[in-house]
Amino acid sequence: MAEQKKDVKQRVQAVIDKIRPMLQADGGDIELVAVDEPTGQVQVRLQGACKGCPGAAMTLKMGVERHLKEQVPEVTELISVQ
Repeated sequence: MAEQKKDVKQRVQAVIDKIRPMLQADGGDIELVAVDEPTGQVQVRLQGACKGCPGAAMTLKMGVERHLKEQVPEVTELISVQ
């Protein structure tokens, strides 16, 4: 049970670490800011080229959020913060 309930924040960070090289290849990056376990909300901060990119919202929703929800079922929403 303890292994299955592995810290949600650690599992979210692991998914972000897998995605990070793709963002870095385009001159950007992503930082995990917070995980609110009761609500399932994850806050991230885009950096570098991703920060002002017009496609950033699409990348977050269709890419990062989708991967997070698939691999960490507790995640309900991804929120970008400044």
